[in-house]
Amino acid sequence: MTPPLEVTRTSQPRVACDGAADIPGGAALGHPRVWLQIDELGYVDCGYCDRRFVLIGGPADGVDQASLPDVTEGSA
Repeated sequence: MTPPLEVTRTSQPRVACDGAADIPGGAALGHPRVWLQIDELGYVDCGYCDRRFVLIGGPADGVDQASLPDVTEGSA
């Protein structure tokens, strides 16, 4: 497995992703905003941009991200 392109650690289990973080020009260059729910695995991947959101203190926090499978919301 390969590691996700970008990993964002978060303290909230519900996160929004628009693919535009750190992109000059903002959301116009990203994707539609989606809300993702982190489940008992402790992480979720955005189905558009493959950004991974990891719950701080959760089971996936501090783990080698390349060892974890892709998990988009609803696929676990």
